[in-house]
Amino acid sequence: MEAKNFIEEIINEELDSGVVNSVHTRFPPEPNGYLHIGHAKSLCLNFGTAKKYDGLCNLFFDDTNPSKEKTEFVNAIKADIEWLGFKWSEVHYASDFFDTIYELAVKLIKDGKAYVDDLTAEEIRLTRGTLTEPGKESPYRNRSIEENLQLFTDMKNGKYKDGEKVLRAKIDMASPNINMRDPVIYRVLWATHHRTGDKWCIYPMYDFAHPICDSMQGVTHSICTLEFEDHRPLYNWTIENTGVSHKPRQIEFARLNITNTVMSKRYLKKLVEDGAVEGWDDPRMPTLTGLRNRGVPADALKNFCEEIGVAKANSEIEISYLEHFIRDYLNQNAERAMAVENAIKVTITNYDKDGEVLDFDINPNDEEPKKRPITFSKNIYIDSEDFSLCPPPKYFRLKKDGYVRLKNAYIIKCDDVLLNDNGTIKELLCSYVPESRSGEDTSGIKCKGTIHWVDANNAVDVEIRKYDYLLKDAEYAGQDFSERMNYNSVTKFLGKAEKYIETCPENLSFQLLRKGYYKKMVKNGKIVLSEIVSLKDGFKK
Repeated sequence: MEAKNFIEEIINEELDSGVVNSVHTRFPPEPNGYLHIGHAKSLCLNFGTAKKYDGLCNLFFDDTNPSKEKTEFVNAIKADIEWLGFKWSEVHYASDFFDTIYELAVKLIKDGKAYVDDLTAEEIRLTRGTLTEPGKESPYRNRSIEENLQLFTDMKNGKYKDGEKVLRAKIDMASPNINMRDPVIYRVLWATHHRTGDKWCIYPMYDFAHPICDSMQGVTHSICTLEFEDHRPLYNWTIENTGVSHKPRQIEFARLNITNTVMSKRYLKKLVEDGAVEGWDDPRMPTLTGLRNRGVPADALKNFCEEIGVAKANSEIEISYLEHFIRDYLNQNAERAMAVENAIKVTITNYDKDGEVLDFDINPNDEEPKKRPITFSKNIYIDSEDFSLCPPPKYFRLKKDGYVRLKNAYIIKCDDVLLNDNGTIKELLCSYVPESRSGEDTSGIKCKGTIHWVDANNAVDVEIRKYDYLLKDAEYAGQDFSERMNYNSVTKFLGKAEKYIETCPENLSFQLLRKGYYKKMVKNGKIVLSEIVSLKDGFKK
């Protein structure tokens, strides 16, 4: 099978040589927060690789740290995966294997490959050494097997407090890889687990539980991000020395980094707790639930992950590239609609009908373009940006004594401008050209400008929300997180929208003509048009 990346090259070689007969991956989030866009790449890679090779992909929850994990996060992660359209083969938790992991830790003690240490976390850190200097052995390293077994049993039975004792693998304090210098594999942690309750007061460390759980699930390829590359020797050591029968292979890839985007659960949690955003699903958040709430199509996100590919070295992607895929998908699939900000009232003085129904293009990109009805009357609203009392050169929108076409309607001419006492525009008096109806134009008038509008007789009041990035420009990179935060990342406008906006389903996505892509929401009984992505594509290849 043709390989699209280096991971598939490895898999092809192993299949050809008979090292493996099938492909079994897993997506392994820790349920200590909501998934963000960085996880989407791992999702697509693990589930996509399994699908390509007609294999299996499990959903695996690394729940080895009960002080931070919640069932709420488990349910949110499942919902995000389903939203992206992936289906797991089985669901497993590290807690499913706690009994087995404990037994294998006892085996290491019996084999003389693990010992109970009384050093504190700080003392262990200070004796671990540096990249150029070896570590120092703990004074408890050479305890007898019998003593270690008893102490570990006492740890399990709740005799010690948090941090009072740990179990360490006995490997090599002079190893050039610091992760191999007698790493901690079990610690005392008095916390109620979201699944096992208070059954355990000791929990395995991720580096110890991870390879064992992979093996117990039958995983063939443990695909993880690049920060685990230095942990791979410990992964392999655990597989070899615990004696598990199935031996998976760990492969690392570069994680997804995007400019102007918070890519850390810890910082995302801080945003929520500080009230900088309305919650994990705030449309400005890069969480998958936030992106879904914003109106980002799942297929657009998957197309983006597919296009950026899989690399061995870390890099940073311009956020405009992600927006390019969102915009491209919505351009092809989203309905069109009209709404105006800071509306200016227009009275068409020579229009003597009660009103009429016109045809409006739903999406001009459809193979068979469809229409929906839209009303037109003597009174309409246009956007304040589409009229100028003092227009600059080559201004093609509406101006005094100037013509402009109303989208899917008529050509109008501005005959007079009524002003308020403070000099602001009160109303425009215009005339229309009856022979200029869109699709039937025989007027002979050539207009260089076309603007959107809303029928004032049945317009709907809406709130329009536009978003900026949560983090300031990439030039701020390296500064403290708090210094880079953009606390003015949402702007709200009052506007007028066509009647269809009121009757269409909630959460429907639109291209608001000449404005951008928006999603309809209802907040406290009011219609909110929430920006998905701007109309202008800022991505440059």
